[in-house]
Amino acid sequence: MAELANCIKCGKLFVRTSSPYCPDCRKEQEDKFDKVYAFIREQENRMATVPQVHEATGVETELIYQWVREGRLVSSMFPNLGYPCKSCGKIITEGALCPDCRQELEEAIRRDEKEKAFREQSRVSRTYHTKRNS
Repeated sequence: MAELANCIKCGKLFVRTSSPYCPDCRKEQEDKFDKVYAFIREQENRMATVPQVHEATGVETELIYQWVREGRLVSSMFPNLGYPCKSCGKIITEGALCPDCRQELEEAIRRDEKEKAFREQSRVSRTYHTKRNS
């Protein structure tokens, strides 16, 4: 269902169907994508990194990262294209976190779960003894 929205790039009001960009900004993005894709499709440029593609095409690195994240630029075809891990900034090709940050997060979650279980167990097993006077 279409709704009115402001373009996230230029702020212009438009009828949004799926993209958060107005038709003008979307067209501009598609032109930039075509420029990037034409560059990396050339045999000698297939191993280019995002900074190299940016330097050669003038297209913003964040836009190139977005296309890799979305799968529009596939890392299996262009192995040196990736985007930064949301935690440490290391270049990755899938997910939001690099393997090291993901492992660190999983370990922190396991530690937290063990601590919660320990606190719960110690709360349940507390027994209070009182001295009875006879």
